[in-house]
Amino acid sequence: MLLKNRTALITAGGSGMGRAAAEAFAAQGAHVIVVDVDEGAAKDVVGAIDGAGGSARAEVIDVRDLDALKALAERVQTDHGSLDVLYNNVGIPGAAGTDLAIEDWDALIEINARASFYLTNYLTDALRASGNASVIFTSSSSGLVGSPYSPLYSFTKGGIIALVRSLALAFAQDGVRVNAIAPGSVDTPGLPAFFRTNTEEELAERKKAFFAQIPMGRPSQPEEIAQVALFLASDMASFVTGVTIPVDGGMTAK
Repeated sequence: MLLKNRTALITAGGSGMGRAAAEAFAAQGAHVIVVDVDEGAAKDVVGAIDGAGGSARAEVIDVRDLDALKALAERVQTDHGSLDVLYNNVGIPGAAGTDLAIEDWDALIEINARASFYLTNYLTDALRASGNASVIFTSSSSGLVGSPYSPLYSFTKGGIIALVRSLALAFAQDGVRVNAIAPGSVDTPGLPAFFRTNTEEELAERKKAFFAQIPMGRPSQPEEIAQVALFLASDMASFVTGVTIPVDGGMTAK
């Protein structure tokens, strides 16, 4: 029980990597706060965790709403007094190319970067009160290497890596570790959005071509990302801070 009696909060916890992490954390003894904009998805995860004997609650929030994020942080402080794990997982592929409408720019910056920055700030006191807290950000292999198709996505995910280094130094004396995971392709419901197509035939072709470039020849499963998050959340990573771990089947090793 690596997270017994600890409280963990996961953004975008209603599906994909977030859901896998929520279930993995709960199975290891954590009480999990599942944050998602989709109420049905969040409650479904909580139901699955409860059914498996775990403990969880849902929070339905649009992370672009900073007032809602601040209120969430205040509830965490009031209800629990501290927070042991913050998994800033929320993110979207966003618009491709460089000819972007300002609305596309704002959406990607606000969801992929601003939300996690401010939520971490709002939860600073709760994290420090833990005395042994772990903050995890979801970056991307596109934050480590360039993307000719989605420069703005790479920009937000690369910025997370720099933020993680800075926050790790800022929190080093407070018992708060800060790290990031950089997934490559992950087989989640959101994966098709990265291939910019709505037709099943073209999607299959693009996925096949892309997966062929991965040294291990396949995308990861959400559970494989969740296991790395579990490592970072637990005392197994007690001296690990300020790093970004690629989980990409060897893509960034090339």
